[in-house]
Amino acid sequence: MKEQDAARKNAAWKKAIRRFFFVAIALFCAVSIFAMQSNNFPGRSSKSSTSTPSGNGSGNGLGSRSAPARVGLDENNIPILLSDPFLQLPTEDSVQVVWFTEFEGIEHRVEYGEGLSAEATTTLLSCTREDSDSRVQGRAYPSLTRREIWRHEATVPGLTPGAEPTPYRVMSRHRNRKAVTSDPFTLAAAPPKGKALNILLTSDHQLMPMTPANLQKVTETIGRVDGVFFAGDLVNVSDRASEWFDDARGLSFFPALQGRTQHTLDKNGVQTTYTGGEIIQHSPLFPTLGNHEVMGRTAANEKLKAEYTNTLPRNLVSQFYPTPPGEDDEAWIKDHSYNTDTYEEIFSLPTTILPDGKETQEYYAVSFGDIRLVSLYVTQVWRSPALSADTKGRYRERKATLSTPEVWGYGQHIFQDIRKGSPQYQWLAQELASDEFQQAKYKIVMLHHPPHTLGGNVVPAFTDPVAVETRAEDGTLASVQYEYPKENDYIVRDLVPLLESADVDLVFYGHSHLWNRFVSAKGTHFLETSNVGNSYGAHLASDNPRKVPTAEAIAAAGDLAPFRESYIATGDPNGLSPVMPTLAPLTLAGLSDEPQDEVDTPLPFIASNDITSFTIFNTGSGALSSYYFDTREPGSSVVKFDEFKLGQ
Repeated sequence: MKEQDAARKNAAWKKAIRRFFFVAIALFCAVSIFAMQSNNFPGRSSKSSTSTPSGNGSGNGLGSRSAPARVGLDENNIPILLSDPFLQLPTEDSVQVVWFTEFEGIEHRVEYGEGLSAEATTTLLSCTREDSDSRVQGRAYPSLTRREIWRHEATVPGLTPGAEPTPYRVMSRHRNRKAVTSDPFTLAAAPPKGKALNILLTSDHQLMPMTPANLQKVTETIGRVDGVFFAGDLVNVSDRASEWFDDARGLSFFPALQGRTQHTLDKNGVQTTYTGGEIIQHSPLFPTLGNHEVMGRTAANEKLKAEYTNTLPRNLVSQFYPTPPGEDDEAWIKDHSYNTDTYEEIFSLPTTILPDGKETQEYYAVSFGDIRLVSLYVTQVWRSPALSADTKGRYRERKATLSTPEVWGYGQHIFQDIRKGSPQYQWLAQELASDEFQQAKYKIVMLHHPPHTLGGNVVPAFTDPVAVETRAEDGTLASVQYEYPKENDYIVRDLVPLLESADVDLVFYGHSHLWNRFVSAKGTHFLETSNVGNSYGAHLASDNPRKVPTAEAIAAAGDLAPFRESYIATGDPNGLSPVMPTLAPLTLAGLSDEPQDEVDTPLPFIASNDITSFTIFNTGSGALSSYYFDTREPGSSVVKFDEFKLGQ
């Protein structure tokens, strides 16, 4: 018995020692982790604890520091947010918060309100890459290189429509246990009907030099806007990650819209640095697809820009690239024609249910306060209007490739059908007839391609190219040309009549990098309002015609037959006259530093590489107000030059 008691006591003593040993180890680990993270606590702001994508330094969204010690970390192994958060898909009681990092991490969340948090879902963007044309500070990409970008999205629930905005910030923790938090911002549920809102209308940012100045002037002039309607061409090459996040020139999409960039304009010897505007951290963004959000087939020469232009009409994929046994036919066709994968993976878009039961996010409808917004997928590949023999253009194929049709461009072909009877048209007709659309105070349709414009991109007609072959005496191809029958323009023939019959108030679009507006006989307003820059010009007068196949140009090409169609070189080819700005139209003198005849002639457009413009829709008054800022005079005031009201 004594031996048994001694054995029990000895076992108990050993167990107590083991417990003490394990507790001591656990305590030591906890103290060590606390010490390591004492300068990284999620409760600290990014300014005090991390290097976040601020605009300090070179203006690339990464600051002026050297290249990171590891991807997604700074030189001290502190994690970096690749973007500030931005807002998507607001509902009557929730909103989505989205942000990006270059590390997968082990924890990502939104902290909001009084001690509340929402865990994020993390996904890897599937197509983001860089190449030798990429401009990222401290990094070189001599060949096509996969760049892993991680997207984090959290739903913030329990919001009240019309309530004061709720403060929030995001936190991401690296696998090294260190964390980064964003600055504090505000979020809200979708606004209720009757609430006056200021909506920014913009398009065609595309890393254009005046974009940061434009967005900075928005916030300085208007203050905080309530939403952003973006009519396409957000970047130039959608799969190039740096165009979204950290191009070294300070012109990337997210930093400019988040006031986190720095870009210096040199105008007349005066250098002025602009930061963009802190906008989408507080205000939901509603985008639409432009031609620059579409990527083509993989580029053989490892250039992303070549891949962007390397599109093939989907009805031709089976001819050149038959689907192998066992492959998914739809996925195969998309991979060998064109895709919008990066755009759709970056944004949280409403899911549209088509009449046949299929789903898409390429076009959608959403209510936002008193607005019913319809975003359409109406765009086509951009091809050069040149007629020279080495051009794979909108009007011809390159002469050297006539024997290899798999590499042809097939003209300026359309990405998504909008003709009467197409799935998009059927869905749109159904949407326009819905109670939600018809009962909305303001009915707005947003697309990329212009129905009416003085710009160059409205020509030729928005229709399927018709190939016209010319053969030599021996029967070989001498040329392949493309005609665009004006009577088959799907926008003019099918879309606009449908919109006007549904009493659409405003059709908003971009594409030609200018500002101009029109009103139809039925009272529908048509507004093209990009941020203006890299402008192709406004083709209103005979001294600035569009590049169309004139007899002289055809003769100069030397190998083309006359075209059957004639293409409008000046004015709006679809028959409307531009509306003169109501308040302070620019003149020829205002658009140019050069001496001009008739310098006081007012102009119904802005097409400039010096003057930037933006438009604000106030739903309280129904007024759309357009402003311009002359970057040649950085100390000058922003000028409201046009205003009109919907419903009048």
